[in-house]
Amino acid sequence: MRIAYTVMGYGRGHAMRTAAVLPGLERDHEVRVFAGRDAHDMLARDHDSVEIPVIGYQYGSHGRISSRRTLMRNAPLVADLMAAGPRTRAVWQQMADFAPDIVISDSETYGHRFARHHGIPRIGFDHVGIMAYCHCDFAPGDALAGIRDGLGYRAFIGDPDRVIVSSFYPARPRRDTVQLVGPILREPVRNAAPYRGNRVLVYLNKGAHQYTAAVDTALRACGENVIIYGTTHRGTSANLEFKAPSQQGFIDDLAAAKAVVSTAGNQLLSEAIYLGKPVLALPEDAVEQRLNAQAVRTMGVGTSAALHKLSLSCLGEFLENGDAHAAATAAHRSDGLPAAEAALRRHIHALSRTPRPAPGALARLTGAY
Repeated sequence: MRIAYTVMGYGRGHAMRTAAVLPGLERDHEVRVFAGRDAHDMLARDHDSVEIPVIGYQYGSHGRISSRRTLMRNAPLVADLMAAGPRTRAVWQQMADFAPDIVISDSETYGHRFARHHGIPRIGFDHVGIMAYCHCDFAPGDALAGIRDGLGYRAFIGDPDRVIVSSFYPARPRRDTVQLVGPILREPVRNAAPYRGNRVLVYLNKGAHQYTAAVDTALRACGENVIIYGTTHRGTSANLEFKAPSQQGFIDDLAAAKAVVSTAGNQLLSEAIYLGKPVLALPEDAVEQRLNAQAVRTMGVGTSAALHKLSLSCLGEFLENGDAHAAATAAHRSDGLPAAEAALRRHIHALSRTPRPAPGALARLTGAY
């Protein structure tokens, strides 16, 4: 089968999940990745990857997501997408040239819309879909916002033929075409030998905006040696060491960390819990990240704080309770990769029997967008 695997390019979590499942798919199928900037930069080294546009958040003061800037930055892309404008047609032409039999999408809308337009079977495989396709235990006050975001997600993604949701916490699927699996862990994470060292690991997914003076002050005063990923800083300053992106280096530091302080993306929280690390989750101004942070508190594996209000007292209390949080991770360690790979094989086999346009017809149809 020819599989187009499309990946949301905001942050690195989508790419990490994709990197874990691609080797298994590539053994049996011809796979081409279509990924936004962050994901493409990570995946292109080892996989056939084409860069596509990204619809993502923009930031304002104090490291917070700016609704106004996000709207202004993304409005032209969204308008082009909804009207199948020139940028969208260019992406679809790249996909048509590959002539996929099936499209798998990790929170990425161009691939879903291309597949729907051409009648190609599609599989949704991500974490954010938990709000659209599962019953969730939202953080207090987020129930209506969660419904809103779930509907917004489905407006962009649509209704795939099959849905796989990866999550480190449970949720009940809304229908039988939706399957929940555990965290999708990369091979280096699964093979890591974790121990609790003496340094705190900090990861911010957009640290250029999120590493504020308040965060810096709390980390410098916490009395711990700290490794920081995700910012533009490099080198050592007092008890802080700022590091450049490194897949293996990050995993080594994660495996040896005393505790983890990070934005509340599903992928990193999954890896931290698997490796037995207590977590202080700092959710962005997004329902999905607050949902993840709520799960961290409910499971007892850590706590959470507002990213823009991180204080020394909050950080200190978390570190004091680190042993108890670390002990709680033992009951929640899981690896959903085998279940996800089995589900993908089953869905690909079932959907491969769905009639679809011939490759030549795909190329001709691009002129009718």
